[in-house]
Amino acid sequence: MKHIAALQNVVTPWSDGLEPSDAELDAIEAEMPVVLAEVELLDALIVLLDRPASEFDARRIRRAHHRVLTARRDAANRATSTQVPGDAA
Repeated sequence: MKHIAALQNVVTPWSDGLEPSDAELDAIEAEMPVVLAEVELLDALIVLLDRPASEFDARRIRRAHHRVLTARRDAANRATSTQVPGDAA
């Protein structure tokens, strides 16, 4: 049997840089409350795709929307509080 060997380098060489850095993981963790609140709102809206909204559904959507706004506000406040004063964006 004849063995076949690759004469070229691997197309996508393995790199240690493929894993997210600590800074990227911290950014993901900081954004997670916003993502979870948006998923909750999306779930509430998906329920209404095949039926009319009831009073309960309307309250659920309002609460979910409020959670999204609160999570975004908190994320924005954290982002501005971590900036160094005088560091213009």
